[in-house]
Amino acid sequence: MQEIVSSHERTYAMGRYIGKRILQSLLVILGVSILIFILSRVIPGDPGRLALGPRATQEAVDALNRELYVDRPLPVQYVYWLRDVFRGDLGTSIITRRSVSLDVKQFLPATIELMLFAGLFMTLGAIFLGKKAAKHRDGVIDGLVRFLSYAGIAMPAFVVSILLLLLFGHFWQVIPVLGRLSPGVAAPNRVTGLFFIDSLLAGRFATAWDAFLHILLPAFALSLGGMFQNARLMRNALVENSGKEYMTVSRSYGLPEKRLLNRYLMKPSSGSVITVMGLDLAAMLGNAFLVEKIFNWPGLSNYGVNAMLNKDLNAIVAVVIIIGIIYTIVNIIVDMIVAYLDPRIRQKRVA
Repeated sequence: MQEIVSSHERTYAMGRYIGKRILQSLLVILGVSILIFILSRVIPGDPGRLALGPRATQEAVDALNRELYVDRPLPVQYVYWLRDVFRGDLGTSIITRRSVSLDVKQFLPATIELMLFAGLFMTLGAIFLGKKAAKHRDGVIDGLVRFLSYAGIAMPAFVVSILLLLLFGHFWQVIPVLGRLSPGVAAPNRVTGLFFIDSLLAGRFATAWDAFLHILLPAFALSLGGMFQNARLMRNALVENSGKEYMTVSRSYGLPEKRLLNRYLMKPSSGSVITVMGLDLAAMLGNAFLVEKIFNWPGLSNYGVNAMLNKDLNAIVAVVIIIGIIYTIVNIIVDMIVAYLDPRIRQKRVA
C-alpha cells in the first residue's frame, strides 16, 4: 500500500514539475516575442516601401504601414499583434500577400520532416560511432571518431551543405540535391505535410523513395556536427561507466561484453548524451536557415530568411516564436526521457 501511495506521490510531483516547466517556458516565449518584436521593428527600412517597391506612391505606402500598425508606438503595435495572435491571426505577409498562419501551415511540415530525418541520422550515427569507439578504446576507430568530432564541431552545417552540393550536384550526380521532389513527380495528398510519410500512407512507394533521396543530403548536412560531437560524448560516458564497480561485478558473473554494453552500460551512459542531443536537435532549426536556402528546401527556415531580407515583420516574428516553441517542447521531452532513464534525477526532482 505504501508503495502505491509513494508511486502516486512521485507521479503527482513529476506532473507538477512538468507543469512548472511549461509555465516557465510560456513566460520565456512571451519574453522572446517582446524582444524579437522590438528588434524586427527597429531594423532599418520602411516595411511598406519594401513591400510595394520603389515605384509605389507614398499614399499607398502610408496606407500599408497603417494596416501593419507600424505608424503607432511600439507598445501599441505589440498589443495589437498580441491581440491578433490570441485570435489565431499571425498577420499578413508582405511577401506572399497571404496570412502568415497559412504560410506557416504550408512551410513548417517541410522543416519538421528535415529535422526528424536529421535527428534520426544524428542519433543513430552517434550511438553507433560512440559504441564502436568505446569498444576499440585508444585504437584506430577511437582516434578517428575523436578527430571527426572536432572537425564536425569546427565545420558549420552550411559549409558541409556547400561541399555536398558541389560533390553530388556536379561530380557525382547520383542523388538529387534541390527541392523536395523531382520535376514531374506529383506531391502526395496532404495528410501530415511530410512527403515521405504521406507517400507511404498513399501507397506511393516510388514517390516516398524520391522524397527520401531529396532529404538525404540536407538532413546529413544538418546532422553531421551533432553526430560526431555526441559520438564523442557517448564514447566518454561508456568508457567512464565501464570501469565502475557494478560493471566489474557484472563481468565477474561471466556475462558477454556485448550484453553488458547493450543492457547494463548504455542506459546509465545515455542521460547526459540525450540532453545534448535534445539541444542539438532544437538548434537544427537555427542551422537550417542556410541549409534550406542552399538546397532550395521549401521549409519555414527558408521562408524566414526571405522574410528577414524583405523586412516582412509579421513573418519574422512568427518564425522566431515558432522556433522558440519547438525548442521548448524538445527540451521538455528531453527532460522527461532523462528522468525516466536516471532514477536519481527523478528522485531529485520529486523531492
